[in-house]
Amino acid sequence: MTSNGSRPRDHSVQSVDRAVSILQVLARRGPSGVTEIAEELGIHKSTVFRLLATLESRGLVEQDTERGRYRIGYTMVELAAGASKVNDLSLLSRPVCQELAAAVGDTVNVAIHDGHDVITIDQAIGAAAIKSIDWVGRRAPLHATAAGKLFLAHMTPDQVAEIFARGAEKYTPHTIVDPTTLAAALETVRERGYATTSEEHEIGLAAIAAPIRALDGKVIAAVTLSGPTFRIDEDTVPGLAEQLLAAAAKISWRRGYVKRG
Repeated sequence: MTSNGSRPRDHSVQSVDRAVSILQVLARRGPSGVTEIAEELGIHKSTVFRLLATLESRGLVEQDTERGRYRIGYTMVELAAGASKVNDLSLLSRPVCQELAAAVGDTVNVAIHDGHDVITIDQAIGAAAIKSIDWVGRRAPLHATAAGKLFLAHMTPDQVAEIFARGAEKYTPHTIVDPTTLAAALETVRERGYATTSEEHEIGLAAIAAPIRALDGKVIAAVTLSGPTFRIDEDTVPGLAEQLLAAAAKISWRRGYVKRG
């Protein structure tokens, strides 16, 4: 405790956080110099150099003495072997999803893209959920779901056109089946960073989806929040989306995506 009774800032936690980010950069970019790593993470070069020295002392990174560049060390290989049994997206995301479901009260799912569908791979149900539906393992259409729109927004125009070439089913009066209207909706998804639906797959149901990214930044899954339209509407979406994006970022970081700062 400090003299005024407050707790001192724990710089050790921030150092660990940044050290992990350095390892993630090296895993993605390969051998890199101090300046490159500092620019990638937005951290001062002296901080990066100090953390690299610590990582090198434990064998987590190795330095090329001729070029001064750093690369992943063999100790990381040993650690990765021990972690392989828990490298499952549903297991990595579950604590985050449970925490979010408890905070907002509605259902939080993790979904992946498979062909022309999305598949829910894990689910956490909040206390305020009106009805409990087990979505795990169930398929849903890309064009009528928040997760599906998120995946479509990160596809090429040709990929989207190929999916729509098979025809898009209209599940409710609100389902978007016109390619031009959908293209405008997907542009909004890219601008906001998250996707929404309201009664497009099921009357009375609204949802928000945020991206889960891999080490290289590609969207590999979506974390979604769904609930009744009287709770998830134009007024509440911005605040709920902010919490969902934070959860997605936390899962992405656990999955290896680099966190700046």
